[in-house]
Amino acid sequence: MLRVPMPGGVLRTRSLAMAAALATIGSLVLAGVPAQAAPSDQIRSSQQWVLNMLDLPAAWQVSQGAGVTVAVIDSGVSPSVSDLAGSVTTGPDLTGLSTSPSSPDWGVHGTWMASIVAGHGHDGGADGITGVAPQAKVLSIRVIPDKDDPGYHAYDSEKETRIQQSLATGIIDAARDGARVISMSIGYSTPSSVVRAALQYAESRGVVLVASSGNSGQDDQSRSSSLAPVSFPAEYPGVLSVAAVSEDGAVASFSSDNLSVQVAAPGVNVPAEGRDGAYWLVSGTSPACALVAGIAALIKSKYPGLSPELVDDAITSTASGSGYNPKTGFGTADAAAALHAAAQLAAARPGAAAKTASGVFGGGPGAVPASPVAPRGAGQGILYGLLGLAALGLMVFGWRRLARGGADLAPVPVGYPARPGFGSPRPYPEASYYAAPVARPAGDQLPGHRSPPPSRHPRQERQSPDAWPHRDSPRYPDSYPPRPSPGPWADGPS
Repeated sequence: MLRVPMPGGVLRTRSLAMAAALATIGSLVLAGVPAQAAPSDQIRSSQQWVLNMLDLPAAWQVSQGAGVTVAVIDSGVSPSVSDLAGSVTTGPDLTGLSTSPSSPDWGVHGTWMASIVAGHGHDGGADGITGVAPQAKVLSIRVIPDKDDPGYHAYDSEKETRIQQSLATGIIDAARDGARVISMSIGYSTPSSVVRAALQYAESRGVVLVASSGNSGQDDQSRSSSLAPVSFPAEYPGVLSVAAVSEDGAVASFSSDNLSVQVAAPGVNVPAEGRDGAYWLVSGTSPACALVAGIAALIKSKYPGLSPELVDDAITSTASGSGYNPKTGFGTADAAAALHAAAQLAAARPGAAAKTASGVFGGGPGAVPASPVAPRGAGQGILYGLLGLAALGLMVFGWRRLARGGADLAPVPVGYPARPGFGSPRPYPEASYYAAPVARPAGDQLPGHRSPPPSRHPRQERQSPDAWPHRDSPRYPDSYPPRPSPGPWADGPS
């Protein structure tokens, strides 16, 4: 099978025929020309199916994301591209690399995602990419490099704990810097307690958390390949996990199939602006995540006091599915319907945060009734004390009699027998033992319990003709390389 490079590996072409020839040898082809050379409104028309599927024209009558900052935690966002000009604040670079933002291999994936979230077009908004929340702002927080970044090799050699700490720091920084939504089109194959704690912190500050479900294309019980079946941060509690569908509404073949999936959005050939000013067709659960993060921004703009849980509920409860399934969750998101549901949720809980316990229970201290039993006097207290001492004496006497009974009264173990090789006679229930953070000796197998599958090396790549690694590597963004575009803005044969 072919190894497809990450998005930084770009070959420019001026011919669709040449693009097809290059694609057959696994090269990544630029699907467009610089934005200023694109004919009027052709970019906009190419993304119309995405806007229509999410019912965004109706949603924009209610909210366009004004006043909301969306943190794009990714490979960095270029603030100078035409469709994001004036909308991007550059936050910290937590990769530890010295790559300059002027490098053409810096911020490739992150700029795509930001344009999908909050692109506002150019030339007065008439041309270019219109994001889901065109009046929202973007906070760029860089936690991963693109594959062709000059510092990628050094980054890939870092310890896993440092990589996960970078993500946790980025989440905390985003929450502290005023982001109301965090979009994470990234995937890690293993969980991290520091990342989970950071997500809990952000959620406690009212931040909506959205992540891509992953591109492994298999269910969470599959062990037929060595790809990880689930993806973090999408798998963490409180994170809205997003799958990908194609233009016809069918689940994308690459979209991960597991019980973390809650909602779906377009993820096949979604137009986006690159850091080079060119337009790309991006596929993967990455663009699907960015689209749903934009919907969350629309809701937070209109109803800023709505909790993250209720924002998630507004999105999932109005998705256009017929029940739940692990491929697309509750269905494809509907921005207009989600805003309507958010209005109902906000109206049903007016001033809920201002209520106090005294206002809810019993009407306050003045409404507390008198005690139904009169306080005891001093004589009653002495009597009850003597009775307690007498009972204690009987207990001590009985214990001594039992102790003289010999070995036949020795304590009997309960539960499961002690596990060999752990140096402790304490019995463990199966569930506790399996979850205990203790190294298991080689060959030790619990009765009736399956050992967890061997871990895949976090940097080992998946090879596929149509997808780059995601599930088996914690380093990669959750997008496929853009496919050669059939769009009318591409140059004709030279």
